[in-house]
Amino acid sequence: MISTKGLSLFAKRRRRNRTALRSRAGGRPRLSIHRSGKHIYAQVIDDTQGRTIASASTLEKDVRGTTGATVAAAQDVGKRVAEAAKAAGVTQVVFDRGGFLYHGRVKALADAARESGLEF
Repeated sequence: MISTKGLSLFAKRRRRNRTALRSRAGGRPRLSIHRSGKHIYAQVIDDTQGRTIASASTLEKDVRGTTGATVAAAQDVGKRVAEAAKAAGVTQVVFDRGGFLYHGRVKALADAARESGLEF
């Protein structure tokens, strides 16, 4: 067993969440979310091959000046990552909130991705 001594509560929650996802994934790719104070990022990752299938963020050139750390920006990122994943042939994913609470921007991104065709 790996020691959690010295880890922050956030790091413990992230580790616990990721471990639970691995046991339930069933070979599906993982939709991983990261948010900072200024931006939000999303990736669809194939853990079996160790590569990123699709990604989107508020730092992309076409939306860089118009978005930031808002719920509307998170919805836009959710739509764009879902469209990129569908273009790559992925429709079912496992949602990895990465230790962040399922609230606000994280929830908005997940809902927009579902509306755009990703199943999780």
